[in-house]
Amino acid sequence: MEDKITEFLDYLKIERGFSPNTVASYNYDLEKYKKFLDARNISWKKISPENLILYLENLKNKGLSSASISRNLAAIKGFCRFLLAEGFISSDSLSDISSPKLWKKLPDVLSKEETERLFTSLNKQKRNGFISRNLAILELLYATGMRASEIINLKISNLHLKQNYVRIMGKGRKERIVPVGNSAKNALSIYLKYWRAKFIRKDRATNVLFLSRLGSGLSRQSLWKVVKRYGAKPHTLRHSFATHLLEGGANLRAVQELLGHSSISTTQIYTHIERSRLKEIHHKYHPRG
Repeated sequence: MEDKITEFLDYLKIERGFSPNTVASYNYDLEKYKKFLDARNISWKKISPENLILYLENLKNKGLSSASISRNLAAIKGFCRFLLAEGFISSDSLSDISSPKLWKKLPDVLSKEETERLFTSLNKQKRNGFISRNLAILELLYATGMRASEIINLKISNLHLKQNYVRIMGKGRKERIVPVGNSAKNALSIYLKYWRAKFIRKDRATNVLFLSRLGSGLSRQSLWKVVKRYGAKPHTLRHSFATHLLEGGANLRAVQELLGHSSISTTQIYTHIERSRLKEIHHKYHPRG
């Protein structure tokens, strides 16, 4: 198998023009798979869906991320396609195997009770500029499901609070309109009316909504620190937004639009969360669970 891996790597480098780093990654992944097969006395000519799945499960049990597992799978499937094209094997038994969705790490989600406690705790704190700004950030993240990059680039002109919506510029300059509920609207109104001006330096005019203590827009890292201070992460609130909508009966397509996903398959991860929660509920409350 060693010589076939070398031929495959030469093919990637010379004919496909892969970068040295990519070729090195493929080599590393295939060498690991070779050791796995050798330890079980499995010939590379007898690579099958069964022993591949066994290998991927082995990687998962070792704590590899879904991205790393997918990369290993891509290397092995590419190698098998090469073996078939070169006539070393008669069929590609791995062509129908795709990354199992169940192996994808489900996003962290706050329960509705945890979300309520988060905002109740924040609202009880003595109001100042930073607390008002932070509350407005958290309320808006949960109200709209915005990405971190979207909220730090949000302009005051994107807010339409009288009409209860916000205009978001997402990935690929794709614009979407997302409704804003009363809680977020009130937090934003207080921040804008009483506190935002305290962050602005006299020598700097800006339309950016959320500002740092230096008067400039928040960086991604600063936003992360703000949200983490209250026991959450920007994406946790985004995931909670989507999950709670679906739990309340929202249509998956509608949630896709609100999140700004270009493909419905990306949004479907939240249906797995729903199913896993239903299993937990069934196991906990069913008399023979």
